Amino acid sequence: MIIVNYNVRYFLEQCLHSLYRAIENTDTEVFVVDNCSTDDSLEMLRKSYPRVKLIANSENPGFAKANNQAIIVSEAEYILLLNPDTLVQENAIHNMLSFMDAHPEAGALGVKMIDGQGRFLPESKRGLPTPAVSFYKILGLSTLFPRSRRFGRYHLGWLDKDKIHSVEILAGACMLVRKDAINKAGLLDEDFFMYGEDIDWSYRILKAGYRNYYFPPGRILHYKGESTKKGSLNYVYVFHKAMAIFAKKHFLGKSFFYAFLINVAILLSGTFSFFSGLFRKSLYFLKKMSSSADKPSVLVWGSLQEFERVRNVYSAGLTNSRKFIHATTEEQLNKVMKDNTINELIFCTTDLQYSLVFDCMEKYAGKGVVYKTAPPIGQVIIGSHRILKR
Repeated sequence: MIIVNYNVRYFLEQCLHSLYRAIENTDTEVFVVDNCSTDDSLEMLRKSYPRVKLIANSENPGFAKANNQAIIVSEAEYILLLNPDTLVQENAIHNMLSFMDAHPEAGALGVKMIDGQGRFLPESKRGLPTPAVSFYKILGLSTLFPRSRRFGRYHLGWLDKDKIHSVEILAGACMLVRKDAINKAGLLDEDFFMYGEDIDWSYRILKAGYRNYYFPPGRILHYKGESTKKGSLNYVYVFHKAMAIFAKKHFLGKSFFYAFLINVAILLSGTFSFFSGLFRKSLYFLKKMSSSADKPSVLVWGSLQEFERVRNVYSAGLTNSRKFIHATTEEQLNKVMKDNTINELIFCTTDLQYSLVFDCMEKYAGKGVVYKTAPPIGQVIIGSHRILKR
């Protein structure tokens, strides 16, 4: 199991907490490859997770190369790539390994991912981004017709997100790969600094004679982009450069005109992504400012001791008052969610299983509630957009 870290110390620590729960009583090795972080990630790892096999780089060689460093020295039958800004439910790893053992034709396995608001992430299952599929996505046709077998192929929108499917492309945020498949398909392509390497790898695994599977009984939360800040100009540039590398490598050959069209489309898409990201951020802050006069209601799910810990963190980190409500059981939580207007829901994962947390997030997704976790890693509360520390 390999996690590549870059300056996301608290997300990494929380990820490892969930991962070690999930691999309890299993024969596994955990690598963390640190790409020259300038925060205290290394100190935290050496103090709190001495079992981790740490590779500390003196520079940032990129995501693909960092993973390859650990893959080369690993002796495991299966390799799991896992982003640091993820949480793993307790039975996910066991379910994934059991499926791979039972399906020798499976080269790689991807999971059902939800984001920090409990919404399903459509990139959990994808089709091969051929030039036609990519153009449909860039033109917005995949969004307009998500269930179309022609226009919605990028995210395979017609496939049931809660059923197992054979698919073409998996997400590198959580991707379990058979070591024999790596020996045949090769390591991650290091021409991809970040992004696109999972698409390329998935495609090469298929070409090596294996199948890739989307596997919802393995479920994770992916905060999505904490180490890259999606919507930033650098993210847009790196992501679309990766798409250009993939298109040139597998589809374009020496056709200059076709390459020109692809690059123009990528430029337009990148520009749109950047400005739409700015627009979303502006809406978020305007909404926050308009509701600042109201007294936010914070529901804390956990023991009384954890409830007091959360209140202490908030009192130290925020000046505006909050109304705190406590729930110790799922029944109490559901009643409060029904009878009150809740702005934030804090999950105390010292007490709660991650599977319960994910179930709750999916149940109340789209209700306008901000989800956060209070992990057992000190005086800290973690959300998609903010980390609150005492």
